[in-house]
Amino acid sequence: MKNSLSRRTLFGATTAGFALWQFVKSIRPAAAQEEFVPLRGRLKQSVSRWCYNRIPLDVLCKFCSKLGIKSVELIGPKEWPVVKEHGLTCAMVSSGTPLTRGFNRRENHDWLVAHYERMIPMVAEAGFQNLICFSGNREGLDDETGLRNCEEGIKRLLPLCEKHNVVLVIELLNSKVDHPDYQCDRTRWAVELCKRIGSEKFKILYDIYHMQIMEGDLIRTIRENIQYIAHFHTGGNPGRNEIDETQEINYPAVMRAIADLGFTGYIGHEFVPKSPDPLAALERCARLCDV
Repeated sequence: MKNSLSRRTLFGATTAGFALWQFVKSIRPAAAQEEFVPLRGRLKQSVSRWCYNRIPLDVLCKFCSKLGIKSVELIGPKEWPVVKEHGLTCAMVSSGTPLTRGFNRRENHDWLVAHYERMIPMVAEAGFQNLICFSGNREGLDDETGLRNCEEGIKRLLPLCEKHNVVLVIELLNSKVDHPDYQCDRTRWAVELCKRIGSEKFKILYDIYHMQIMEGDLIRTIRENIQYIAHFHTGGNPGRNEIDETQEINYPAVMRAIADLGFTGYIGHEFVPKSPDPLAALERCARLCDV
């Protein structure tokens, strides 16, 4: 996401009452309700909470449960009970740590390790598995030094991850448009880090939107590296909006390739809906990915 559309600030000033009214009054006519067909579910789908902050979490969960979206992600402990109450999971847990200050700098290791040591048992106790982490910005750091530092810091957490069956998942972000100077901005860098760490408890969040900007060649890259990928994110390029005919990524083809690989993780929708009816937009995109 762009800096101006951060997970923490987007829609922050909009009231929950408006969102509830939107859902109750205009999300679906009664006739459409009768014809509603849940997703087939060959791929498990999730939705990023920050993209729908103007909709009350309870309303979002009800909608996802009915549609067949199985997860609301990038949420913290205070929101976990609401998601679980609706029979959903959190396929990617928010760490609450900044994107720009990550494991690539040794001076961050002690406070990051202490933070994740608190989070990992909580994630496991809640019944979740994937916990997001970040490389941080380069700030003049070369790629090799960043790799060594990330390896050193993350390995400190692996025994605890093994004990609690929690996977640390590093997110690929583009440094061209949305996150200037972010170090984990290429698949090969993230894969090399996975190889050096050498554990099933450390994998990659492959964001299709971000990697379309940085690399393209999505399907080939995914096929060659699927063993290192724990989770996917979607988003239309350009703009990070709906994944429809207005943008350049052929999502049905990408989703079929992922499904054909036998991927058992989640596809997390992390696009910012432009539609005045954001849940209807979510449904359209979820059905597009229901290959």
